[in-house]
Amino acid sequence: MRSMRIDIITAVPDLVVSPLNCSIIKRAQTKGLVEIVIHNLRDYAYDKHRQIDDKPFGGGAGMLLKPEPFFECIEKLKAEREYDHIVFTTPFGKVFDQKGANYLSLSKNIMFITGHYKGIDDRVRQKFATDLISIGNFVVSGGELPSLLVIDSIIRLIPGVLNDSESALNDSFMVGHEISAPDYTRPAEYRGMKVPEELLSGNHKLIKEWQERESHALTEYWKKNNYIAE
Repeated sequence: MRSMRIDIITAVPDLVVSPLNCSIIKRAQTKGLVEIVIHNLRDYAYDKHRQIDDKPFGGGAGMLLKPEPFFECIEKLKAEREYDHIVFTTPFGKVFDQKGANYLSLSKNIMFITGHYKGIDDRVRQKFATDLISIGNFVVSGGELPSLLVIDSIIRLIPGVLNDSESALNDSFMVGHEISAPDYTRPAEYRGMKVPEELLSGNHKLIKEWQERESHALTEYWKKNNYIAE
């Protein structure tokens, strides 16, 4: 059974530690299907004050992460193994989708370069990034959270991570950009709200037709409200 290694370079390691030690991601690591290594950028700042940021040339508000610690860390990692992808999360990257998750999930080694504060000196991107990824047209405080979303979507696709082998296959967007039909569980009626009769019928043909109909309706709603990336 194959395994994947993921390296995350960050100026704020505390942001990523907790999510990586919960739920499905933790299970994947426990099973030995994925190894996730967090690299604190300050460990690669060798000046007296271990400085990792500075004011940007040309002025402007905010502090910019310096290139030297990134270069030191990335070059060390690249000397130890070959990376299939070095991901840089950025607003001008390609908007991430399920197709991208499927593609990255086939990798053996992936590195994530995450910015914070105002961002990263662009020489880091120019020198090392192989994949530029955006999670949407909005701004967050750093690249850590976008990277975690990408990592979660990748790991759950690794064979053996999910207990039910069909769970990932039935997720939304796995086939033809279709949204999955709504799901229900017991009780069959709660506070006057009833589970659709088709799902209670035991008739597999009716259930499948209902699921296809609801899936199509939700997909059209999604497209109509511009949730699809152009």
